[in-house]
Amino acid sequence: MLADETFMSAADLQNYMEKIAMAHAKEVVDAMGQATLAREQLAKTLSEPMELTPEALAEISGRLQVKLRAAAERGDTEIMVMRFPNLLCTDHGRAINNTLEGWPDTLTGRPRQAYELWRDRLKPAGYGLKAMIVDWPNGMPGDVGFFLTWTRK
Repeated sequence: MLADETFMSAADLQNYMEKIAMAHAKEVVDAMGQATLAREQLAKTLSEPMELTPEALAEISGRLQVKLRAAAERGDTEIMVMRFPNLLCTDHGRAINNTLEGWPDTLTGRPRQAYELWRDRLKPAGYGLKAMIVDWPNGMPGDVGFFLTWTRK
């Protein structure tokens, strides 16, 4: 009765399981490849400083105001304002990860511009800036996050 076509042999079942596992592994590898390409494209885009025209600054300010108001309504005292690959740090995020003095000097491209905007416009208004590694792929430092901070009075 077990030899008819309604049942798989143990070897057939194992073969079927291996095919499913290989298909899942291929999906993971394909997704990782797409993520790597997207990350490289993002790094390339963010490595190019943007032209900070009055219009661009107004747009940035407007988006930031919306995020700040939403955070305040939630009772938060910080928001992530930028996330970028550690490739945009000359030391791949080492100074940020170790909270070394002078970490801003390792920034390049748009992250550098974001830091300078904070330093020149937001710091005088009482905002703080935290930089930290926000993910750890394979146990290694990954993306950097910039967090705008403020305190409750």
